[in-house]
Amino acid sequence: MGEANEEREHLTWDGFGEASRSLSRDILAAGFVPEVVVAIARGGLLPAGAIAYGLGIKNCGAINVEFYTGIGTVLDAPEVLPPALDLSYLEGRKVLLVDDVADSGRTLDLAVKLLVDRGAEVRSVTIYTKPTTIIEPDFSWKRTDRWINFPWSWKGSVLEEDGGLPASA
Repeated sequence: MGEANEEREHLTWDGFGEASRSLSRDILAAGFVPEVVVAIARGGLLPAGAIAYGLGIKNCGAINVEFYTGIGTVLDAPEVLPPALDLSYLEGRKVLLVDDVADSGRTLDLAVKLLVDRGAEVRSVTIYTKPTTIIEPDFSWKRTDRWINFPWSWKGSVLEEDGGLPASA
């Protein structure tokens, strides 16, 4: 399970593994067997891959939606960015939409509506759900009101850590 301190929820790699397996079991126990797993990039990419493995689903894709540009820094509204997902392929299919967290829920809400409008049967899953969300995911591992340190992102990029790329030799 993730470890927490007073200010932040800290998800470890082991906690991420536990969350992914637990969510996979919950999805199957609910009787939903998706044909396609779609990640909301970037935060949903690793959870989507892990859950797809947990479900035994090989058919995966991603939709690139940007809302958070930094800690506490957001755009006015979430935006769908290129490259585009082949939405016509999803028509009539059972789709599991995956993200790391439903915070405001605006990103998840936009993505769910986009896929439903294209004729997909959509269920959503997040590792974490916050009380501030405008949409409740169909499946969630844990609720928190804290900022979350995810193991793949909390240190920032290597460029930020190292002050840039070294000059080429």
